[in-house]
Amino acid sequence: MSNAIANGVAGAGGGIIAQIITYPLQTVNTRQQTERIAKSKRSTAASTNTLLQILHVVRTEGWGGLYSGLKPSLFGTAASMGIYYYFYQLFKNKAEAIAVARKLKGHGDGSVGMFSWLVVAALAGSLNVLLTNPIWVLVTRMQTQTQAERKIMESKREALMREATENSFTASILQEKLDELDSTKPHPYGTIHAAREIYSEAGIRGFWKGIIPTLIMVCNPSIQFMIYETSLKRLKEKRAANKQGVKNVTALEVFLLGALAKLGATVTTYPLLVVKSRLQAKQEIGGIGNTSLRYSGTVDAIIKMIRYEGLPGFYKGMSTKIVQSVFAASVLFMVKEELVKAYMFLVDKISKVQLKAIKWDDEYSLEVVGF
Repeated sequence: MSNAIANGVAGAGGGIIAQIITYPLQTVNTRQQTERIAKSKRSTAASTNTLLQILHVVRTEGWGGLYSGLKPSLFGTAASMGIYYYFYQLFKNKAEAIAVARKLKGHGDGSVGMFSWLVVAALAGSLNVLLTNPIWVLVTRMQTQTQAERKIMESKREALMREATENSFTASILQEKLDELDSTKPHPYGTIHAAREIYSEAGIRGFWKGIIPTLIMVCNPSIQFMIYETSLKRLKEKRAANKQGVKNVTALEVFLLGALAKLGATVTTYPLLVVKSRLQAKQEIGGIGNTSLRYSGTVDAIIKMIRYEGLPGFYKGMSTKIVQSVFAASVLFMVKEELVKAYMFLVDKISKVQLKAIKWDDEYSLEVVGF
């Protein structure tokens, strides 16, 4: 197994573990990002923190509500991490080989520069996005399904109240209709249902909604890995200078470096993440008749968000995302590095066993021929 494949498998394993641990935060964060409140209504809107929102979801939808879309999300995480780390390692190996070749020609010190790390991460990220975007469209839809259904119910209730006023409904008739409407409670739906809905709305193109901001967001892992690789390299150089060796980089230190790297990347690129989530969610979240909070594309979303919600709209749920993404990235880096170390340990053990077997065979052959 090549080191690229080993890193791909390790990345997928670490990504799955991190995803399971932090998924409730991710679900709440997606709902925060896709909630659309115009500036004129923001002052009267109730502001709830992440913990209260988690408790609200558990109370109204059960624990399953926090894990809506978990199955495709785990599959997407495994696919994304596997694809990303595989191509990242391939491009990293190439960049390091180019750096060594340049050093032999008298150019540079043989190390990979910051710009090269950015290019490596960007190339791997772009391939990952193009291949896995449909999975994340499904996940976003499933995470925000009950939120969208609730908005639809609110719009129907408002329409019913207007109809009652215009047609002079009696109180009993109005209450009967309201009770009938309230009896239909929002509930999460499955992967197949979500896929059919997306296809019925926009065909195959619907599975690549939000692809433009997502591709632009490739700079997120680029920034993340630039910070991580640079920090890890400096730490190893410091250890080597102190004659402690690179093996003294602990799992905790990798965890902290991963947290620092993800924090810097998240703060920089969060507005693009909000735009992407809004494009991938049901547009009914903005209200059935409210075109000001429904988007036809990336540019339309950005313009309307600036006009109707202002800059704060681009940072909704950011505190939740920082906690979720930083913790998830830290777990991912730590688990990945430990899995790679375990793989290298096994390879080393197998190699030693094979060498002993070859040595024994050679000695036995010499004894047979009388030497």
